[in-house]
Amino acid sequence: VQLQASGGGLVQPGGSLTLSCAASGSIFRINAMGWYRQAPGKQRELVATITPSGITDSADSVKGRFSISRDNAKNTVYLQMNSLEPEDTAVYYCIAGVQMYIHSGSNFYWGQGTQVTVSS
Repeated sequence: VQLQASGGGLVQPGGSLTLSCAASGSIFRINAMGWYRQAPGKQRELVATITPSGITDSADSVKGRFSISRDNAKNTVYLQMNSLEPEDTAVYYCIAGVQMYIHSGSNFYWGQGTQVTVSS
């Protein structure tokens, strides 16, 4: 199973970016999906999660600005980021709980990370 994240870049404060993360490989079912981020010198922190049915949760620091969604047919999770602030600068990682076979358990897989830099 591989997770390929994309969409990062440099954006000015107040701007927007959309991150995407597509899962591929041997996949029977994808359970929860989400995004974490890690700023320089800080621990990795949870940004947002989404269940297969679309129930979402997000960190207080991004509520009202970030929105997570998923396309189950494409095994893809998205993170729409609006009103970006310099404090949002970090490497963003996607994560997915993947069940590879009908009788197997679920394991978590990470994407490779995509850099988001918010600066004027």
